Amino acid sequence: MSNPINHVENKTVIITGASSGIGEATARLLASRGANVVLGARRTERLDEIATEIEAAGGRAMARSVDVTNADSVEALVYNANNLYGRVDAIFNNAGVMPLAPMSALKTDEWDNMINVNIRGVLNGIAAVLPLFEQQGGGHVINTASIAAHNVYSSAAVYCGTKYAVWAISEGLRQESTNVRVTTISPGVVETELGHDISDPNSKELLTQFRQVSLTPDAIARAVLYALDQPADVDINEVIVRPTASAF
Repeated sequence: MSNPINHVENKTVIITGASSGIGEATARLLASRGANVVLGARRTERLDEIATEIEAAGGRAMARSVDVTNADSVEALVYNANNLYGRVDAIFNNAGVMPLAPMSALKTDEWDNMINVNIRGVLNGIAAVLPLFEQQGGGHVINTASIAAHNVYSSAAVYCGTKYAVWAISEGLRQESTNVRVTTISPGVVETELGHDISDPNSKELLTQFRQVSLTPDAIARAVLYALDQPADVDINEVIVRPTASAF
């Protein structure tokens, strides 16, 4: 029996939020399948460690500081990736924040941060790659939404709103595109650093309860790999990944 075609090998994939959790797991998995992975996040020391470990294992990786809320910073990340590898095949807009709290707490600064990172960060990623994808004649945009794009939870109204926006933006881009693939990844509860910035004690306890049944980041990384590892004429539009034992 012949080996299946590896559609990921030698592809250049940019990953934001790559210093931990889903982004880190995805970078490691894709690199193990022969992709060129470009790791972007604010914690450059951690990014450098991950890139060094990937290369020590025989993979190819580049680490760059990026602030996804800054369009110029994201454009520079894409430029550097294209300059080094000669092409950008995909971007995984994965960076996100989740400071949960009841709306009555009026944590408006946290609302603004969620909007800036979760929505504007995705838009900046899309804007940075679309001209290049059009020039190349193809590319793949993968965005991290959430089950919070499909359900609304107490203390998570603004977060759910930002993730629904990611879902809607992704679907709109998909409908407009004839040569750009678009995939939305909607994770259920995952054991990551997401939510470390929750300042409301009741919301922090609620998240702890949710995570009693949770996935590990590599489960989401495999979903990203599945979407990427399709022939060019196949677009996996959305993957929802939940723990088997969880209702959320």
